[in-house]
Amino acid sequence: MNATDIYNQFSAEYDEWFERHSNLYQSELSALQSVIPEDGKGIEIGVGTGRFAQLLNIQYGVEPSQAMANIARQRGIEVIAEDLPIETATFDFAIMVTVDCFLSDIPKAFSEVHRILKPKGIFIIGMIDKNSPLGQLYEKDKANSVFYKNAIFHSVEEITGLMQSAGFDKFQYQQTPTYPTNTETEQPKSGYGKGSFVVIAAEKTNT
Repeated sequence: MNATDIYNQFSAEYDEWFERHSNLYQSELSALQSVIPEDGKGIEIGVGTGRFAQLLNIQYGVEPSQAMANIARQRGIEVIAEDLPIETATFDFAIMVTVDCFLSDIPKAFSEVHRILKPKGIFIIGMIDKNSPLGQLYEKDKANSVFYKNAIFHSVEEITGLMQSAGFDKFQYQQTPTYPTNTETEQPKSGYGKGSFVVIAAEKTNT
């Protein structure tokens, strides 16, 4: 069963995760909010059920799972089919949240994000750092996870290098939660290396 089939089958369970782990969700949301542009047209690649896009005021998303896309549409997100081309230089910013670990061809995906962004557009990635305590826990237990069974986790350095190769620069980093077992919502801290969820923001530097 591939990732799309899994998310079609377990879309409700996926969406409920955010209710059961609201402290982690709010911590991750805060980290993303700290780098999201105040205005401009944004898109979330791998929008899932629209949990992040809705609260980040992102109106557009791409999602291969129809079950997930249907939930996102109920939250007011305009979901674009994965196989429909998006015009060049359409968006001011694009985000991916825990999507990198499921991409079969990261350079191709990042190059496509570069293409659809306007000059000086912002590319934002929220990721589980494989070198963090949570990343190591997910890696150890992923064989028993419905959602992460086939995931390939990456380090912040790996993703930064791939973003640079795709034409992005002027990097900034936010991290949270520092203590993934904490039941409290954490405010993001700049940098990386201590937080399990890391947000990377970079600017499109060429056309």
